[in-house]
Amino acid sequence: MAEHGETMLEFTDDVATFGDRLTHAREAAGLTVAGLARRLGVRRPLVEAWEADQREPRANQLQMMAGLFGVSLRWLMTGSGGRDEAPPEGGPLPEQARRAMGELSQLRAELLALAGRMGELEARLRADLDAGQA
Repeated sequence: MAEHGETMLEFTDDVATFGDRLTHAREAAGLTVAGLARRLGVRRPLVEAWEADQREPRANQLQMMAGLFGVSLRWLMTGSGGRDEAPPEGGPLPEQARRAMGELSQLRAELLALAGRMGELEARLRADLDAGQA
């Protein structure tokens, strides 16, 4: 949560930072920092830096987190949007929902990787076709 001097401020969208929202969403999903790092394929210190507002995740990582936590990308990035876009208060998600979100996150990551590979293949094919016409 955001701190101001020695006083801890209550979590509210108007004072929360990205790191605050990430921490809140991660905890609401019942994940540890290490667990989130594993799910995203990054190292634990990177997640810690995001939560401390020392670094910012890449767009694909933001999308994966929004899907994993069941929140909108808009809420995760800005804190704006309806309360239904925020993670649920009062504890972790049911195990079945967490597994489904994890599977969706994994599928999203696989799709992003496939899209990248397709782009590389397309570039190679175009280069081969251009070389054949020269």
